[in-house]
Amino acid sequence: MPERARARAEADRMKILVERGEPFLIPGGETGCLLIHGFPGAPEEMRWLGNHLGRQGFTALGIRLFGHATHPKDLIRARKQDWMADVEDGYHILRGACERVILVGLSLGGALALTMASRLPVAGVVAMAAPYRLPSLAERLRPILPALSLVWRYRVPTEPSDWQDKEAEALNVHYPVQPVRAIAEVHDLIACMRASLPQIQAPALLIYSKGDGAVPFEQGNIILEQVGSERKELVLLEHSGHNLPRDAEREQVFDLVAGFARHVEEGTA
Repeated sequence: MPERARARAEADRMKILVERGEPFLIPGGETGCLLIHGFPGAPEEMRWLGNHLGRQGFTALGIRLFGHATHPKDLIRARKQDWMADVEDGYHILRGACERVILVGLSLGGALALTMASRLPVAGVVAMAAPYRLPSLAERLRPILPALSLVWRYRVPTEPSDWQDKEAEALNVHYPVQPVRAIAEVHDLIACMRASLPQIQAPALLIYSKGDGAVPFEQGNIILEQVGSERKELVLLEHSGHNLPRDAEREQVFDLVAGFARHVEEGTA
């Protein structure tokens, strides 16, 4: 093998993360925002939001959930406990540098944020497009998904795109397939979230969009009703798809999250 080809092959073997798949930290003030991406995405989904929070004086940590932003086969090995541990690790990293921590998650990340808000002493929680349950077919197939995944490893999404900002969609970092075994873990994590909702005491902000093609916005109303927090709010957007911190109304999302964090910081949330 020519030397140049050998060097390229070695570089490919050493490449672990996909391009722009790395976690990020934006230092700021005493309020830390733990940013949790969705399934099967990457920390990049939350980077624009993190940059905005940094400009507003907050510390932002965008974590990478286990099995994401590497290769889809890695996600086959992921379990819900891995993702919950990732959030807990991120919380302690921020808590070591900040006086208070707010969990901010998108989709699966939103479900994780709500789940862990019942387990960790957080100052607040923001869930964007968090599912209350999966589509009915996935719910029915859950008992056999682990066995089914031995012969059907990856689901290729066929749903039409709900992105309104096509340029932002082109920049999005995510797997083009969904490991079937991992869908079972998403299902089980959402079940944990449902059981956790009444135990949440921290102020909560829920953000959904009427244009979301993945999670019906009505699920936000169900979650709002079951969250135990005394101070909780649901905001509905009109012109965004599922990826709220990247799509057409992202600036409004940025302002909502930053405003919520400011209220938490000032004790007025």
